[in-house]
Amino acid sequence: MNGEELHALAKRLFPICRSITGPGVRETLSILQEDLPLTIHSVATGTQVLDWEVPLEWTPRSAWIEDLSGRRIIDFATNNLHLLQYSGNFSGRVSREELANHLFSLPDQPDAIPYKTSYYQKQWGFCVSKNQKKSLSQAEYNVQIDTSLDTGQLNYGELVIAGRDKNEILLSTHICHPSLANDNLSGIVVAHALARQLLQNPLQHTVRILFIPGTIGAITWLALNREHLPKIKHGLVLTGLGAGDTFHYKKTRSGNASIDFFVEHYLRKSGIPHCILPFSPYGYDERQFNSPGINLPMGCFTRATYASYPEYHTSRDNLEFIQPQLLEESALLILRMLQQFSSSETYVNLAPEGEPQLGRRNLYAADSQQNLAILWVLNQSDGHHSLLDISIRSGIALPDLETAADRLCSSGLLRKT
Repeated sequence: MNGEELHALAKRLFPICRSITGPGVRETLSILQEDLPLTIHSVATGTQVLDWEVPLEWTPRSAWIEDLSGRRIIDFATNNLHLLQYSGNFSGRVSREELANHLFSLPDQPDAIPYKTSYYQKQWGFCVSKNQKKSLSQAEYNVQIDTSLDTGQLNYGELVIAGRDKNEILLSTHICHPSLANDNLSGIVVAHALARQLLQNPLQHTVRILFIPGTIGAITWLALNREHLPKIKHGLVLTGLGAGDTFHYKKTRSGNASIDFFVEHYLRKSGIPHCILPFSPYGYDERQFNSPGINLPMGCFTRATYASYPEYHTSRDNLEFIQPQLLEESALLILRMLQQFSSSETYVNLAPEGEPQLGRRNLYAADSQQNLAILWVLNQSDGHHSLLDISIRSGIALPDLETAADRLCSSGLLRKT
């Protein structure tokens, strides 16, 4: 979990031109696979996934703009953000006016190159800084873009770390962005570090970790893994973990899932600067996992939140923007939360209709606190709320609830899930 090692992995991955499909995704997953027993899945172009189709595979090779003297002004080889993601082929001489129609820049950040995509609309284009665009003063320019859109595959990585029970915690991070460090090399390297630690010290819960292209990757995984969904009891989308002083947790769709109660409680008790955000169907892949027909209890854990900082989706989101100590702090915090969260048992009340008669089972005590612990455990033990959840909600210490649960199990009123 060393921050310098996490940053070094981010540095190695930074030059790779990742997209929602293509060789950059496979190269990235192959590097992660060097340290992890990662399964790399391939899903063919055209496969129906929920309301979507797996798209054509995009392969970028080269792209540049030259003036008529042969001086190269814009070059994909210099910065892979220069090429519009999923840009089509083009070769020819164009006027400055026509070229301007194919250039994307940021009016309020004159030196930053934006990150732009055109996954589902055929066009060619370049992303340039405002100052680069202003410098194009000649009447004509030579343009060359060598890419291909072919029948191929969408790839994602998956790792399942078996715990002592089959209930699962799902961790997901997106791998579809090119040279952008906080969004989302930070999520990738933190998830990679967590996987390495959990392989050495598994949790009580089984942990499933996904390295997926954003949106279409999550939709594809959900469409092809319906049999796994009932086992997923909690989850986190990990992103934006290398910059920012404040941790942010975005709640699940219901807003009252166990993971919601726990993360808020943990951050508050720890005194770590944080902000709890309500669910919104806008942002990262939590919106796919929390869609009404899926409704997985997936929160989003981040530092700098979606589209909230000026470096977001620009060339300013570089390796200097993310800090080794922040990557390490993020990885350690998430690991400790998962360890504590997973350690708490979950039970089912075997007499859930009304309050069972405690006196004849010698469960009614003179100590009102013991009785209160028993009543809380009985009321909340529906197979979804752990003792840790009950402790957070009731304010009763976890050891007292564990004692109550042991007594209820011995009397036949409770069983572990």
